[in-house]
Amino acid sequence: MNPRAALFGLLLIPSGAWSLTLNFPASAFVVADRSIAQDSRFVPTGPFDGEQVAGVTAEGAVRQQAWKVGAGSLTTLQILAPLRAQLEQAGYEILYECAARICGGFDFRYQINVLPEPDMHVNLGDYRYLAARRPGGEGPDFAALIVSRSLNAGFVQLTQIGSQQPAAALATSTPVPDTTIRLSATDPIGIQLENNGFTTLDDVTFQTGSSTLGDAEFASLAALAAYLKDRPDARVVMVGHTDAEGALAGNIALSRKRAKAVAARLVDKYGVPRGQVSADGVGFLAPRNSNLTDAGRAANRRVEVILTSTK
Repeated sequence: MNPRAALFGLLLIPSGAWSLTLNFPASAFVVADRSIAQDSRFVPTGPFDGEQVAGVTAEGAVRQQAWKVGAGSLTTLQILAPLRAQLEQAGYEILYECAARICGGFDFRYQINVLPEPDMHVNLGDYRYLAARRPGGEGPDFAALIVSRSLNAGFVQLTQIGSQQPAAALATSTPVPDTTIRLSATDPIGIQLENNGFTTLDDVTFQTGSSTLGDAEFASLAALAAYLKDRPDARVVMVGHTDAEGALAGNIALSRKRAKAVAARLVDKYGVPRGQVSADGVGFLAPRNSNLTDAGRAANRRVEVILTSTK
């Protein structure tokens, strides 16, 4: 028997009313399964070209599922390749496939609708994306896969858009024990970065519409500066976020200003070499809380640190 087929033929994820099924290794289990009767999703079909990501907006019933694959030794390609083969066997045509840097890294990833942590984790330096389309009686069905990994586990998200009706919740096998290292905000910032790939600067806060840091001492910035000075080969991106008040374009500009303000503080006050830090922003596209409450909007106005070093 083909070893890859044996590995990925151990756990069948039933699909209910959805026609697409995927087989995963026995170490995998479903962590999220969300369906919407009618909605739209942007499906990238090309890389970020410096200005935009090519793609199509697909409409229909939407189902997003996420799996955690406990076999942490598998590469993203080893996880994706059998899933790609299953899509092709199910009649899907592969529209586009890429790996992190070729896709466009940060700019590409934030064009994809990704389930929030901890259900789906995307390491910006180690992910793969695939888009596929299958002709259908009421229009084409689309499927988009994104695969990534942390230190101890792989993560897979499948988004289906098409004419199917949303299915009931999945009947899954008994989950395997979760061995992923889970870190809290009290863990040293370097451990958070190296095990999770990112961390949030929770003591760096902003008022709505503001990118002003003020003169306060920020313990998280001091700790981050110490980590970067101790590891001169490390590279990080400061990623600004906003609440959902206002238009997207204005919020993206504001989020970039927030990220740049934090990066400048690291360089000017804490002496971090400028080449170790860059900055960008995604506006309100990646909330961590609901924007329907004051507390949720305050939590969404933040700056995250993403470790982009791959060694």
